[in-house]
Order: sequence, then structure tokens, then C-alpha cells
Amino acid sequence: MRLWLDDIREMPNSFDVWAKIANEAIEHLKAGNVGFISFDHDLGEGAGTGYDVAVWIEEKAFRKEIGPMGWQIHSANTVGKIKIGMAMMNAEKYWRK
Repeated sequence: MRLWLDDIREMPNSFDVWAKIANEAIEHLKAGNVGFISFDHDLGEGAGTGYDVAVWIEEKAFRKEIGPMGWQIHSANTVGKIKIGMAMMNAEKYWRK
């Protein structure tokens, strides 16, 4: 499944599931059927961030508890993009080991 993480931008037709808060995205990831995720960083007050989700993925990849997936970042937050990208690049390193 292709997961779109964003609280404001409409989900493109090429995605299957729209998560608007971090915990919702993590629940889909826990189910184990996400093959691709697109990140926004800023998800609104009390909703967490895309970075929170990326760090969760990074930790699970390190522990070999989640398999590889494709990803992209569509956030307009420049610093958030960098942080998400670093976490996901670390996850990719763990998946390759």
C-alpha cells in the first residue's frame, strides 16, 4: 500500500491511504503492509510530525522489525525535510545490513 502522510494537502490518486496524524501512519506501518510512504513534516497541533514517523521507521529498521519501503518527502518545511531524510537514509542503511 502507498501511504500519504499529510494533514492538509489532498491525497493524490496514486496513493491508497491518507493518514493525517503521526500515530495513524504508525498504525498502518505496524500492520506491515506499507510499501511506500510520502511525508509531510508539520501535521498540526498535537498530531506529531512526519519526523516522528520517520524516527519510528528508523528504529524499527535498526531492530529488523520492519522491512524496506520506498519513500519521498513532499513537505515544504526545509528543516523538517532534512531531518526526515536523515532518518530514512539511516533506515535504508539498516535494511541493507
